Amino acid sequence: MKTYFSQRAGTNQLTEEDYSPITLKDSIEKTRQALDIAYAGFDNALETDLIDSYIYQINSLQKRYKHLSDLAAAENAPQDGESYKHSSIRALVSHVFG
Repeated sequence: MKTYFSQRAGTNQLTEEDYSPITLKDSIEKTRQALDIAYAGFDNALETDLIDSYIYQINSLQKRYKHLSDLAAAENAPQDGESYKHSSIRALVSHVFG
């Protein structure tokens, strides 16, 4: 059996990598996209092992999504002495049921 290899001429261009930290919003969005892909894979899976792997993947992504959502909620929660300045409805509900 003969094996042939092809070789391309390399370029001397340098690519710039983005090493900036991922924001919480970006992380939530990427997790949501991964969850949508996992659900689509689960819907189309036919083999039992593949179905099991999608179940584990979906459960893992759901837990990650919940954790990130909790972090976002804690980040946006009002601090001590800070009132509900973002939503008057939230202040009203808090006043009535609070």
